[in-house]
Amino acid sequence: MNDVHPSIAMASSPVRLTTIQRLLAASVIALIMAISPWSSAQPAAALDTSDGFGLQDKALFQERVDYTLTNQTDADFRDQALSNTSFAGAVGRGANFSGADLHGAIFTQGAFADADFNGADLSDALMDRADFSGTDLRNALLNGVIASGSSFAGAQIEGADFSDALLDRDDVVRLCRDAEGVNPTTGMGTRESLGC
Repeated sequence: MNDVHPSIAMASSPVRLTTIQRLLAASVIALIMAISPWSSAQPAAALDTSDGFGLQDKALFQERVDYTLTNQTDADFRDQALSNTSFAGAVGRGANFSGADLHGAIFTQGAFADADFNGADLSDALMDRADFSGTDLRNALLNGVIASGSSFAGAQIEGADFSDALLDRDDVVRLCRDAEGVNPTTGMGTRESLGC
């Protein structure tokens, strides 16, 4: 080994090289953290509603608000951009979601009886095991929703588009009894979208 050049000996020793790489990486990370603006950042705080503003008001200034397990009974979400927002396990009885963008939202195990989703975009939403009985789904986009185990008893569905939706067969049979109209956005007939 005495005849080997020192740089070759170092390269052939993976343990020494790995230790040096780790020390160098730790030093670089420490330097970056010391000079970066993130080093003095405070941990994220919950939305402070003590000033009299509710979560809906704060939602105007946030990229996304999480309504999981909250009570949104009679809340007004009309025409709001709420794509990919979670309402999982939330109670939203009588809430107004008319015209709202709820693309990709999560409503799993929520209670939304008598809520208004007229003209809302619910495409690709996860709506499984939720209560949508008595809801107004007229002219709503429900393309690609997953709503297995949900209840739509008494829902108004005129002009709703259920294309590629995953629904329980019993729900489809019940919805087909009242299905009529054409969705104004997609031009798809409600009966056709349900496969009636």
